[in-house]
Amino acid sequence: MTNKENMPYTTVRPRRISDAVMEQLETMVAEGTFKPGQKLPAERKLAQQFGVSRPSLREALQKMVARGLLVSRQGGGTYVSSEIGSAFSDPLLILLVNHPEFHYDLLEFRHALEGLSAHYAALRSTAADKELLQQRFDELVATYPATDPEKEAEADAAFHLTIAEAAHNVVLLHVMRRLLGLLERSIVDNLRSLVERKESRDLLYEQHKALLDAILAGDPEWASQMSHDHLVFVEDGLLELSKRETRVRRALRRVYAVR
Repeated sequence: MTNKENMPYTTVRPRRISDAVMEQLETMVAEGTFKPGQKLPAERKLAQQFGVSRPSLREALQKMVARGLLVSRQGGGTYVSSEIGSAFSDPLLILLVNHPEFHYDLLEFRHALEGLSAHYAALRSTAADKELLQQRFDELVATYPATDPEKEAEADAAFHLTIAEAAHNVVLLHVMRRLLGLLERSIVDNLRSLVERKESRDLLYEQHKALLDAILAGDPEWASQMSHDHLVFVEDGLLELSKRETRVRRALRRVYAVR
């Protein structure tokens, strides 16, 4: 018989309240509830929300500051570190932005990332997620009458990022968030190639609306297909622009050759 007195039990120790608070805060940072650079609520309010004393909350915050997750500013509150995920702030990204031949690679990457985002957003989005998605779509549509690609690209990227948030996959969300600047630059370039024709603007609206409708309807297959169709349309537009520019350069060479 086994002697129970000799069995390798592990001593159970009560957790410190500050550790439990820290774990909750870390989860909220990871899932995007608190975003890089965002100011946290005041200590008094946070302590009330967690149901803990202010000393316990303060201890949790100090541990996260020591780990580089939070930044404490004298007299200015506590912020989520803007450096979270900064490994993606690489000179290579600038290289990708400035070389149009890499835009197709980015579009392929977007196919994979955004297709997954749309699929899981349709499966997992909550009522609050859907409300925010509708709001981001309305903000995007509001930019359409203008001729400011930068403003439209910002709203476009925010719409796609909100889809990633609604997918409730932390890794997927943070990859999308860290690539947001690159995504906005790519969208600006894509828009300039697409919006010269009114029918392109109408198609962009219809594609974004269909993507939204699929997610709101909770249909993952439809959502993935709408994401795919949208990016194929963008890719075809870029390809047509490239062909047009090639024809222009060829014509200019001929003109200068006969002079």
